[in-house]
Amino acid sequence: MDRRQMRAGDADRQHVAEQLRAALELGRLDLSEYDERLRTTYAAKTFGDLDGILDDLPDTVAPTASSQLMVPRRNDPLVPGPDGRYPNATARWLSHTWDGYFATVAIVVAIWAVICLMTAEWLYFWPAWVAGPWGAVLLVSTIGGLVGGEPQKWAAEQARERAREQQRERAKDDDEE
Repeated sequence: MDRRQMRAGDADRQHVAEQLRAALELGRLDLSEYDERLRTTYAAKTFGDLDGILDDLPDTVAPTASSQLMVPRRNDPLVPGPDGRYPNATARWLSHTWDGYFATVAIVVAIWAVICLMTAEWLYFWPAWVAGPWGAVLLVSTIGGLVGGEPQKWAAEQARERAREQQRERAKDDDEE
């Protein structure tokens, strides 16, 4: 059977979508082009339908003929730009650094609010003792990290870890065959 007539899987469509997203972030596509190509990608039923979507974009790879079931991941992979830097690393690093703080502060404020509702009076705002010192330490470490280039180092480490994980998965798949 001709490859162009073979059915494309979710992983194949996702692979093309990730490359389109990277091209958008690098300024190689405008938003309307990206939207049009993304719609075409997710509507594709065969590899022939996917052919041509990435042809005019540098540094892209067409989906392979072997399809695999896509495993959803919490985060999209970090994709380096042509200069080797990770264009979305700072936002991802800041999110990674501050997520636990905001979640914890939200929980302690919710506990404080529930206690205030149950007692029907405004109590001393003790969550400030959790949020204040921890926030100050995070702020200082964030500023130091931004000055020291920590987002790029973190992104490179995340990319290496993802590559190691994929290598382990491939080795495991090869062992099962």
